[in-house]
Amino acid sequence: MPSADDGTRSVPATLPFGKHECLPHVDVTVCIVNWNCRDLLKGCLRSLLHLPQGVRLEVIVVDNASTDGAAEMVASEFPAVQLVRNARNAGFARANNQAAALARGRLLFFLNNDTAIPPGTLAKLAAFLDRQPAALVVGPRLRDGAGKVQASCRKRPTIATFLHRTLLLRWTGLFRKRYEEYRGKNPSTLAPTDADVLMGAALMMRRADFQALGGWDEDFTFGGEDLELCLRANRLGRVVYLPDVEITHYGRASTRQHPAYAAPHIAAGFVKYFRKAGASRLGLFFYKLVLTLDVPLQLAVRGAQFVIQSLFGRQRSAERSRNALGETWSFLRRGLIAFWRS
Repeated sequence: MPSADDGTRSVPATLPFGKHECLPHVDVTVCIVNWNCRDLLKGCLRSLLHLPQGVRLEVIVVDNASTDGAAEMVASEFPAVQLVRNARNAGFARANNQAAALARGRLLFFLNNDTAIPPGTLAKLAAFLDRQPAALVVGPRLRDGAGKVQASCRKRPTIATFLHRTLLLRWTGLFRKRYEEYRGKNPSTLAPTDADVLMGAALMMRRADFQALGGWDEDFTFGGEDLELCLRANRLGRVVYLPDVEITHYGRASTRQHPAYAAPHIAAGFVKYFRKAGASRLGLFFYKLVLTLDVPLQLAVRGAQFVIQSLFGRQRSAERSRNALGETWSFLRRGLIAFWRS
């Protein structure tokens, strides 16, 4: 395949799995999708390449047409990284499949760009997969930048789970138990725990198992793809949460920076997940109807919260309300039609 002058590659949005043979000198291929997160990506790559990970690794970054100089930064500061430059934003699932198609490692580690990886992390995850042949997917415990534990694994969500999140129904208490089960705390034990869903920020799989699953589902653009991947993996084997392995995950970087892109795709992604998980037509229609009716209420409440919090000098809370308001407005303007069609 021809290379650009700077050594990076431009490849089609989708490549067939198995194009490259798995070579013995690469244990783990780290697959990172990036879109306009230059500084966070730099920190992530430093942690992978400048700290001992205990495995022979390669790193592939698929840049989804960033305009902040991220691809140029990778090419100039991390020449060992294989860089793929997409001419447009191909989405999270498709870009991950691009990276997997180029991978040479026997293990694949799908990693968000807003992460930092402590020394030895990859070796621990790889060792577990080597010991547990029934495990298809493993994921670590996630901590935010302040060290607080994030939701790292969850129960499988249902339509009722997400309906409780709407302002329209939350006050009624309807579906509260389902939502609390979904939002439940991570297991308190440090022992490996089987999980319905692992957060997609950091997932390791055998390359052969990933191929057997058919890769990431490219019906998803941004949001819901980790739910669907874990759903398929649980049908064939185990999905395992490893709380004794930890990484830092700053979280929601792309969502906060690009609400106009993220919010509509996330909403549509959840609908696609429910459909693929076997939800009824009536259930999906009711879900779409309630979320649509909830949008004006969300706008009114978030707007009022932002004004009041700003007047009382609660800047951090006001910023969160402003972000939520922007995401809701973006969904209304750009995503409502696609949401109903999904």
